[in-house]
Amino acid sequence: MNSLYTYLFIGALLFSLGIIGLFMRRSLIGMLIAVELMLNGASINFMAFNRFLAPDPAVGQIYTLFIMGIAAAEAAIALSIIVALFRRLRSINIERAQELRG
Repeated sequence: MNSLYTYLFIGALLFSLGIIGLFMRRSLIGMLIAVELMLNGASINFMAFNRFLAPDPAVGQIYTLFIMGIAAAEAAIALSIIVALFRRLRSINIERAQELRG
């Protein structure tokens, strides 16, 4: 149960669910959650490789902390864009956002 393949499977599953959610959702909040799932899947893979394969134990943890920082910045920027879009269109549907062209 506690093997590299288990962690890699869970990471790949989270990443796949994130990709599916990113392409299937029309709501910007749903798309943001899907991107977060993808980042968490990548973090799990970094931590699994760090735990089982890397001689230096800090490398995977540093990458995971970097991913967490990127995820926090991405969430803050995306939420501010979503709030601005909602104030203008009264909807967060991605198809309504196409009205903002030109």
